Amino acid sequence: MFIDTKFFKKQLDEEKQKLEGELETVAKRNPDQPKDWNATYPDMNIMAADKEEVADQEEEYENRASFELELESRLRDINDALVRVETGKFGKCTVGGENIDEARLRANPAAATCIKHAG
Repeated sequence: MFIDTKFFKKQLDEEKQKLEGELETVAKRNPDQPKDWNATYPDMNIMAADKEEVADQEEEYENRASFELELESRLRDINDALVRVETGKFGKCTVGGENIDEARLRANPAAATCIKHAG
């Protein structure tokens, strides 16, 4: 089976840029670990004495932190897929070694397993 890795690399690179852009809206890179992101507090211009506003800010931070974790997880999957492209392992199931169906890769270019081994 021939897989157009240039096509999928382009898809992965585009999604990586999009994810990094989204991450920058809710987080900053960890200077000690550049692949790690840390959620940032929202700039809500609140008065520290107002408990409701402080609670709103904490809730918004928790929402941002959750979103940051989702984005960072997807970015990690994308980066792993890009490594598989570079090492010639893209399109092969990381569990059983069989080919991953192209339709699955088109739906999720970061897929690391075939349907049979998808968890």
